[in-house]
Amino acid sequence: MVTPLPRWIAHRGGGSLAPENTLAGIRLAARLGFRAVEFDVMLSADGTPVLIHDETLERTTDGVGRVSETPDDALFALDAGHGERIPRLADAARLCRELGLLANVEIKPATGHEAVTAKTVIRMVSELWRTAPDQALLSSFSPEVIVMARDMAPGLRRGMLFESAPDDWLDFCRRVGATTLHCEATRVDDALLREAAAHGLPVLCYTVDAPDIAADLLRRGVAGFFTDRLDRFAGQASA
Repeated sequence: MVTPLPRWIAHRGGGSLAPENTLAGIRLAARLGFRAVEFDVMLSADGTPVLIHDETLERTTDGVGRVSETPDDALFALDAGHGERIPRLADAARLCRELGLLANVEIKPATGHEAVTAKTVIRMVSELWRTAPDQALLSSFSPEVIVMARDMAPGLRRGMLFESAPDDWLDFCRRVGATTLHCEATRVDDALLREAAAHGLPVLCYTVDAPDIAADLLRRGVAGFFTDRLDRFAGQASA
């Protein structure tokens, strides 16, 4: 039997309460009682899977330039906020396993590096969570990436990401082998939720920071959501 997904997921590790996509954020999520975290992964110039959202370094670190053009020795010397370093995927995986957290690994390739990023990350996630595949969830906005995940690691959960799901979203999810559907919270309607429920496809919404909106989404049938405001849902996340 597949372990149910946690209802609350810490967005980019610790949301807005810690430097995003860092080990400090993951630790904070665990301290606040969250049982799942989401983070973004792309490759360095040396082909190392690392946690970072943007293709460039400026917004989240004290570095400049493109992640895909920055070698490891330079990348891991950068400050990602409050002295935190950009983590390797392997380090984040070990920490999540140690803390008992489900990890939603969003594969976020830099432009022109889609195939190699997907293959590298899927292979590594499959190995790092080999003994606990229910504790990993691969997701991407790219249908090609989800197909690769289905073919390379059929035992892992796979989430198809949309800002707004297309009219043929159900056939689309079936074609690519998605096991969860991730939608922007303000663009999910009741017809989609009813159809997803009828076909046993959990819908996860991002990014939800207001308790009243979260309650409404849950009432309407959303299975879970990603939040930046971990403090507002800490009690519920650990329930």
